[in-house]
Amino acid sequence: MVFPMDMEAKIQHLRKLREKSLSGGGKDRVKAQHEKGKLTARERIEALLDPGTFHEMDAYVLHNCHYFDMEKKKYFGDGVVTGFGMINNRPIYVFSQDFTVFGGSLGEMHAQKICKVMDAAVKSGVPIIGLNDSGGARIQEGVVSLGGYAEIFWRNTQASGVVPQISAILGPCAGGAVYSPAITDFIIMVDKISHMFITGPDVIKAVTNEEVTFEELGGASTHSAQSGVAHFAAADEVHCFALIRKLLSYIPANNLEDPPRTETTDSPDRADADLGSIVPANPNKPYDVREVIQRVVDHGEYLEVHENWAMNITVGFARLGGKAVGVVGNNPQVLAGTLDIQASLKGARFVRFCDAFNIPLVTFEDVPGFLPGVQQELGGIIKHGAALLYAYAEATVPKVTVILRKAYGGAYDVMCSKHIRADFNFAWPTAEIAVMGPQGAINIVFRKQIEEAPDPEARRKELVDDYVEKFASPYVAASRGYIDFIIEPPETRKRLIEALGILEGKRETRPARKHGNIPL
Repeated sequence: MVFPMDMEAKIQHLRKLREKSLSGGGKDRVKAQHEKGKLTARERIEALLDPGTFHEMDAYVLHNCHYFDMEKKKYFGDGVVTGFGMINNRPIYVFSQDFTVFGGSLGEMHAQKICKVMDAAVKSGVPIIGLNDSGGARIQEGVVSLGGYAEIFWRNTQASGVVPQISAILGPCAGGAVYSPAITDFIIMVDKISHMFITGPDVIKAVTNEEVTFEELGGASTHSAQSGVAHFAAADEVHCFALIRKLLSYIPANNLEDPPRTETTDSPDRADADLGSIVPANPNKPYDVREVIQRVVDHGEYLEVHENWAMNITVGFARLGGKAVGVVGNNPQVLAGTLDIQASLKGARFVRFCDAFNIPLVTFEDVPGFLPGVQQELGGIIKHGAALLYAYAEATVPKVTVILRKAYGGAYDVMCSKHIRADFNFAWPTAEIAVMGPQGAINIVFRKQIEEAPDPEARRKELVDDYVEKFASPYVAASRGYIDFIIEPPETRKRLIEALGILEGKRETRPARKHGNIPL
C-alpha cells in the first residue's frame, strides 16, 4: 500500500510510538519481572485471551503529575494495559497492571483507564477481568490516587450482580487496593507470587510486635485456606488463566442472560448403580459428598470454589444435561458436615452469586445441625447462619434439593428446605428428617423412662427404633408434602435433569423494595 509522503511519515511515526508503547518500563524492568517468575502485563493478556483477539485501548495515555520530577518519567499507558477481547469466543473487557512502570502503582490516569473499561463492560453487558500487580497508590500523586481507587470501588459496587467480575492477584495487592478485588465475584491468587493484606509485615511488627512473613500474612495458601479471601489458589500464572477460562464457561455474560449451555455425550438417563453405597448405613460414619456430586453431574466435572476453606460445605459449578448449575453440599467428611460460621458465609456468598446470574441451584443435604461451641456462639453463628438462610430464601432461580441422609433441626430449614421455597425436594430412602438425632432426642424426651426401666439399654434401643420409624424417615415428611419425591440413589441424575428442565421457565417475583438487609 502506497501513502502520500506526509501520510507515510505520519504512519511511520505512529508505528514508532506503538512500538514504544509495547516496551513497558524498558528491557531491564521486563527482565526483572521475568526473574521473579512473573509474566509482563501484555504477556498475561496474551496467555489469557483467545489468540489474536485483544484490542488495546488508551495505549498512549500519560500521567499529569509534575511533582518529584515526575514530568521527566513518563511511559505510554501509565502502568496499566486495558482493552477488550475474547475468551472461549465470548467477549470480555480486561485490565492488566504493569509492574514494570512505577511498580504498577495507581495514579489518576491509571485509574481513569480502569474506570473506562469497567464502564464499557457494564454498558456492553460483558465480564470484566482484572489482572492485579501493583505497589498500591502512587505516592507522588497524593490524594488524587486515593480518589482513583474510590472511583474503582464505586464501579465495582455498581457492576456487582450486573456483569461478572473476576480478579487475578499476580503480585502485591496491599492497603486500600485490596478492596476492589474483595468486592468482585471471584479472586484467584497464585502460589508464591501473590500477596494481599491491609498492612504489611513491617507495619504489623511496629504496631503489635508480631512477626510474620509476607507469605504467612497474605499468600495464596493463607487466603485460600484460612481467611477465605481467595476463591482459588493457582500453582502458577498459566494455571490461573486456565481457571479463569474454566470459570467463565459456567457463567453468563450478564444478569439478563442464561448460563452458557454445551452439548454433552453424558446421557441424562445414566444411572449409577454404586451411588447409594457411598453413603454409609451407619449415620455416624463420614464420607465425601463430592464423590456423590461427581457421579451425578455431566462427565464427573465439578469446578469447586473455595476448595480448601470451610471444607464442611462444598460449593462449585457443574453441568447437568449440558446446563450450568451451582452446587452446594454438606460434607460429612469434615466436622460431620455441620454448619459453622465459615461454612455459612461460604454458602451464602455462593448462593447469592448464582441467584444474581440466573444459575440454578442444586443442594445435596446431609447436615446434623449447627456446630456447637462457645467460640461459634461468640463469633456470631446466629447471624452468619441466618445469612445462609437469607440467601436461599431470597434466591429466585430454580432450586432443587436432594436429602441424602441427615436433615436435622434448624439446619434442615436453612439448607434449601421446602419451607424456604425450594422448587423440588428429593430424598433418598436413607434420609432422616427430624428436630435432632434419634439418640439425643430419646435421651431428652424419655430420660426418666429409660432410667426406671429394668433394662435401660434395651429400653433406649426400643425407643430409638420407634423414633426413627415415626420421625426420622423421609416418609413422615413426605406425608406432609415437605418432600416431593423419595427416589432410589441411582436415578438421582435423571430426576435432577428432569426437574431442571421443567423449571426452565420459572418466574418468581419479590415485593418491591430498594434491597433487603441480609444479616452481615
